[in-house]
Amino acid sequence: MRRFLLATCLMGLTVPALAETASPVKIAEISARLYAMGVEAGDPLLILSAARLRKDLAPVVGTRAAVDGIAGEGAPLGWDEMLASAEALAGGDEALLGLIEDAKVEATKGVASGPVYNIGSLGNGKGDTYPPIEFRGGEYAEVYVEAKAAVNLNLAIYDDKGRLVCSDTDISHIAYCGWTPATPGTFTLKVDNKGPVAADYALMTN
Repeated sequence: MRRFLLATCLMGLTVPALAETASPVKIAEISARLYAMGVEAGDPLLILSAARLRKDLAPVVGTRAAVDGIAGEGAPLGWDEMLASAEALAGGDEALLGLIEDAKVEATKGVASGPVYNIGSLGNGKGDTYPPIEFRGGEYAEVYVEAKAAVNLNLAIYDDKGRLVCSDTDISHIAYCGWTPATPGTFTLKVDNKGPVAADYALMTN
């Protein structure tokens, strides 16, 4: 019981702090990683924390489609789907179920300028390249991709001279890149599905 109370208190402190200090795109990434950790560990408290972070996001569907890319269906993983997973793992634990119910009815604060996202679909071993996107100089730029399926998504960012400026190639269904352009310029985004199955994915930018 003491461990449960400590975890609950820490969750109450860290979730608001993250929501206030991190960007919407970073919050999307953190919530996805927390959710994956919670599912792997069978820990409903981790999943609940992920859901609370994601509930305060207000992503906007954008028009940034990949060149000759295939449109996907659906949306990024939702907080309600996360809470459903937490509920399934909570069993008959009334304290946990109470926290999950509180999260369901908790009013969302929203984010005035949430991450813009596009839903694409990639076959096993396929890649999407996006038309050059302009980012401001001196301001932190972020790109994030996320799939619901257990695939290996890789992300690479190239400047207008074709030089690699950022990449995330770890074996995961999510990938994040953040960098600060020295001057205003356009950058090309490439997403690769390294397998093992086809999957829809969400790409988010700030």
